[in-house]
Amino acid sequence: MFRKQHFKSATTGVATKNMRNELNRLVNTVADPEARKAFDAEMQSFFYLFTRYLAEKAQSKELDWERIKSPAADQIVPYDQLPTNVDPSILNKLAVLKVNGGLGTSMGMTGAKSALEVKDDMTFLDLTVRQIEHLNTTHRVDVPLILMTSFNTHEDTLRIIKKYANQQLRITTFNQSRYPRIDKETLLPLPRSATDDKSKWYPPGHGDLYNALMHSGVLDQLLAEGKEYLFVSNSDNLGAVVDQRILQHMVDNNIDFIMEVTDKTKADVKGGTLIDYDGNIQLLEIAQVPSEHTEEFKSVRKFKIFNTNNLWINLKALKRIMENEGMELEIIVNPKVTEDGTSVIQLETAAGAAIRHFKNAKGINVPRSRFLPVKSCSDLLLIKSDIYSLEHGQLVLNPHRMFNTTPVIKLGDHFKKIAQFQQRFKKIPKIIELDHLTVTGDVYFGRNVTLRGTVIVVANEGQRIDIPDGCVLENRLLSGNLTMTEL
Repeated sequence: MFRKQHFKSATTGVATKNMRNELNRLVNTVADPEARKAFDAEMQSFFYLFTRYLAEKAQSKELDWERIKSPAADQIVPYDQLPTNVDPSILNKLAVLKVNGGLGTSMGMTGAKSALEVKDDMTFLDLTVRQIEHLNTTHRVDVPLILMTSFNTHEDTLRIIKKYANQQLRITTFNQSRYPRIDKETLLPLPRSATDDKSKWYPPGHGDLYNALMHSGVLDQLLAEGKEYLFVSNSDNLGAVVDQRILQHMVDNNIDFIMEVTDKTKADVKGGTLIDYDGNIQLLEIAQVPSEHTEEFKSVRKFKIFNTNNLWINLKALKRIMENEGMELEIIVNPKVTEDGTSVIQLETAAGAAIRHFKNAKGINVPRSRFLPVKSCSDLLLIKSDIYSLEHGQLVLNPHRMFNTTPVIKLGDHFKKIAQFQQRFKKIPKIIELDHLTVTGDVYFGRNVTLRGTVIVVANEGQRIDIPDGCVLENRLLSGNLTMTEL
């Protein structure tokens, strides 16, 4: 055992030294002294993450599954126990941050995902701006919007936000870190120079938020403006609106960090969950779960809630942590394969993992309506439909919907990309009475189509199904050559 450990630490030492030399070489490719200084700081942060990764790998550091418990009752607060009397003036101490680094590649987009039109010709970003502007004008407060971009979306975002110049809203953008991808075999950085192709770099996940806030000066700027609380969420979560009851609860109870969690359904098996580990509350992501326990992690029995990535952070507490002990977040190893077939790894972190660093941290179990992410065209169909309407940029469930639940929608690969989705629906169908929709194969929908109950449409290989204008489908299975079967 000793010999094996000794070998591991020796190879770790070599890998560390080689990486250090390569990073120094990368830094020296930057001519401008100011730019070099900033790039060097970024590479230092990356190097620290890399050495932690090697050390953990050498020690085979894994969570002890036996010590993992469901959180205690006092660690998770039910939403209906939050105060209903709120003081709007505390909104002046709030800033809103949207994680805006995603490209929407899974939906066939090339630019910033937040520029996708989701409802009534408005984009994710339009809706966020509308919400916060409404908050500011209604309560006569000054809640600024901060956008954390990545090198993939920064230019795009700067171009887009120009159109908001005359709104009642201050917008600040800052860029999260850009780290080099690591060759899996050699454990060396992929890029050969600081200006090497985009494909050789990666943004290291939203856990980079804390470092990026600190290094960009945005954290100090917010504190100087008298801001004490930051509401963080993903830009594609349309349910993540400012909630004054949560903010009031945070202020009243001097809470340093809040993670919004919601009840898990079968669709949420991969979401991170809150656990009690030796009496401390912390985030457990699926990537950290030993393979023999994956099914247990996915089950709703032991882990009943999952992380929405809506986070509320006390900025003074954050500053204190960053200046003193720093923020060592659990490393998530994300393996990828480049276009030329090289196996690479990306070392990433999750923002919610910070919960264990804050002294007074809680989870709040919120309604499902605060978690409405658009990750696929199936999600997009639901949001664009008559199930929701918009009020001041906020999605509101149609009161004519019989149940509080939303329909389950599964669109096949022919609908995967946004361009295909737009071609295949002449108009979004009426789905107010729909329970379940599954569509696979080459299918097109006409105008004014109504779907009710359970509708399954299956076009077999080489066949095409056109749903005609004005068609009403209720509890139907359509297959192959347009034969209709009652369900």
